Amino acid sequence: MGFQTTVNQYPAPAVEGDFASANPRASVLPSDGIMVAASGGVTVGRFAWVSGNTVSNAGSGVPAGFIHRDHQALNFNLLSEATMVIPQGFAVTVHNQGDFWARSATIATVGQKVFASNTDGTIKTDAAGATVAGFTETKWSVASAGAANELIKISSWVL
Repeated sequence: MGFQTTVNQYPAPAVEGDFASANPRASVLPSDGIMVAASGGVTVGRFAWVSGNTVSNAGSGVPAGFIHRDHQALNFNLLSEATMVIPQGFAVTVHNQGDFWARSATIATVGQKVFASNTDGTIKTDAAGATVAGFTETKWSVASAGAANELIKISSWVL
């Protein structure tokens, strides 16, 4: 753990990838055995694509689901502060339904659709049917408003 450099007036509501509710959730069923992180690892709190049993934050088409923060990210870099990366070859759970905390690169308003980056799984928000260069529209929607780069709630359920 690094040296404390800031003091917040209020605690953070969550961490990227946390469950945002106790509503039903579901995970992608692996084709055989378990799903594992691809080369370079998989970042928690982002969308992911599945190819066979390999999970990656990059892909084409609609992502398979969202990576929940269930403490499987490991830090192998001595003296580094923290990481949200699940190392290559480690087990990964991909959720295709549920409510999660995520960080949007754009201003988010309730009801907007969530778009996943095809290169790193990060999200942007926009109107349903919009074209966002380098991003694919998902079935997920914004469930709580937020400024750009703030945590928001996203949901796979119809809002």
